[in-house]
Amino acid sequence: MDYKNAGVDIEAGYKSVELMKQHIAKTMRPEVLGGIGGFSGAFSMKAFQNMEEPTLVSGTDGCGTKVKLAMVMDKHDTIGIDAVAMCVNDIACAGGEPLFFLDYIACGKNYPEKIAEIVSGVAEGCVQAGAALIGGETAEHPGLMQEDEYDLAGFAVGIIDKKDLITGEAVTPGDVLVGIASSGVHSNGFSLVRKVFEMTKESLDTYYEELGTTLGEALLAPTKIYVKALKAVKEAGVRIHGCSHITGGGFYENVPRMLKEGTRAVIEKNSYEVPPIFKLLAEKGNIEEKMMYNTYNMGLGMVLAVSPEDVDRTMEAVRSAGETPYVVGRVEAGEKGVDLC
Repeated sequence: MDYKNAGVDIEAGYKSVELMKQHIAKTMRPEVLGGIGGFSGAFSMKAFQNMEEPTLVSGTDGCGTKVKLAMVMDKHDTIGIDAVAMCVNDIACAGGEPLFFLDYIACGKNYPEKIAEIVSGVAEGCVQAGAALIGGETAEHPGLMQEDEYDLAGFAVGIIDKKDLITGEAVTPGDVLVGIASSGVHSNGFSLVRKVFEMTKESLDTYYEELGTTLGEALLAPTKIYVKALKAVKEAGVRIHGCSHITGGGFYENVPRMLKEGTRAVIEKNSYEVPPIFKLLAEKGNIEEKMMYNTYNMGLGMVLAVSPEDVDRTMEAVRSAGETPYVVGRVEAGEKGVDLC
């Protein structure tokens, strides 16, 4: 008896690392010290020593049950973008610059080519975020997971000068809410998605005219990474008063998180076009509107609160980063919370 007979193939692990190195290389930043394969990743902070009070911000998350779609479709090169996005968008919400990322892949059996494909998506997400992929772990769990199953999660660290932290304390009645378009469902609410739609290759390969693509492609579309858009807003000289990443819990849970006591967000639902995937999901699942807004991003992945005089500069900066902004509402005085009208 040996480890391989017990279900863990160490040689496959070595091969996975070799295959993923080419993808990791394109994420490198000058601050990264050492190479891939050590027991830890090292990152120099010398470049940030001129900040008044350099402050680390961090985020950790996974892709939830969206990985099930990747398995059914046997398409694994974008799910890593989701893992990165869920972490770095939270860092960007605080005004931070993502510095580095580490991934964790648990699998029933290590198929090196599949693992490398997953990591290629992680690397692409890191490139989009400007973060270095400085380490990770691939763990085989025979007997705990099926051979063709895996889960993916990650952890990111960023930096910001403390005086520039977006905490919501600057939010003021009269502020304007600017939403930035999502790419679709992103990485939340897939347990409900999987109840509404049959998770078979045939079902996911079905073409829908209103989607302009297959169901699977629409659902698997990777989460938008908003790091460059928020950086562009900052570089345009705009002070973001509050910022919300619309993830699990939709508008009702996430928008209030960017507010201070005594302020209330009012979002106009007709201020932007809700993507067809959400309309199809609501129709097929007979899901009431409030539940949709309480579960999904409904087409807005980020919501920012800015001063009225900064709206035009904010919109222009977001567009310059390749994203689509909308004026979606306002901040009023009132009990902390959100109204959708």
